[in-house]
Amino acid sequence: MASNPLLIYLDGKLVPESEAKVSVFDHGLLYGDGCFEGIRIYSGRVFRLTEHLVRLYESARSICLTIPITIEEMEKATVETVAANNLQDGYIRLVITRGVGSLGLNPYQCPKPGIIIIASGITLYPKEKYETGLNLITCATRRPPPAALSPQVKSLNYLNNIMAKIECIQAGCEEGIMLNEQGYVAECTGDNVFVIKNGQVYTPTIASGALNGITRQAVMEVMRDMGLTVHEVTMSRHEIYTADECFLTGTAAEVIPAVQYDRRLIGDGKPGKVTAEVIKNFKVLANSTGTPVPYNS
Repeated sequence: MASNPLLIYLDGKLVPESEAKVSVFDHGLLYGDGCFEGIRIYSGRVFRLTEHLVRLYESARSICLTIPITIEEMEKATVETVAANNLQDGYIRLVITRGVGSLGLNPYQCPKPGIIIIASGITLYPKEKYETGLNLITCATRRPPPAALSPQVKSLNYLNNIMAKIECIQAGCEEGIMLNEQGYVAECTGDNVFVIKNGQVYTPTIASGALNGITRQAVMEVMRDMGLTVHEVTMSRHEIYTADECFLTGTAAEVIPAVQYDRRLIGDGKPGKVTAEVIKNFKVLANSTGTPVPYNS
């Protein structure tokens, strides 16, 4: 259980949630200028923390944002924030904003980036959907092409994903498939997508517009250990319509089955056996590895 009140890391200090505030002149608020990571805590360990921090610093570098502390200092701040809230299982949101500046786009007028670390919980989908599976639609909102903004940058500007999520909710679905400008499958609004067909596993290529997700990578390792062959391919909607099984992966989502797409049943319309085995093995990996949290005894 988290302590009360929730303690937030804000620019080098742990402060109560009620005091964790940013300036209205912060460019993260004004322009979505910044980057973030979502990270899971399992059984007192932070899952794939190093990989998440490397990606965070790469996102920042890509947008010419210099994080004012080292990766080692960020790791220490992250686990200490988890410990301060006494979280054994939960979710971390690590945010880097451009910082306070003028009412203009120029990022060089923001002298000091902001650092926010929130360690709490998250529920992306109803619990029962992990047993029964998600219904998906095709979103009309397309993923931006890499020439506009690389999908590998986890930017604070998430409006593209939010507009697609609104479509899903308005259609009465929990999640949707986002296509790239060529009409191929990129990813979901916040997850990577996998399909299983004739014992083979397929997932869209990174070049198709998918984020190279940390959970995506972990699940691919799990499946290879299971003896499954994983193919990264250019995928159309047809491959999902005709798949035997389908599941989504993401830090917040973890691994969750999908059983219907555009009102077409996937396989027999129930979570598949391979998907169930993947979920079981991922849980074992997640709960047995990671960076230990230094809780106070």
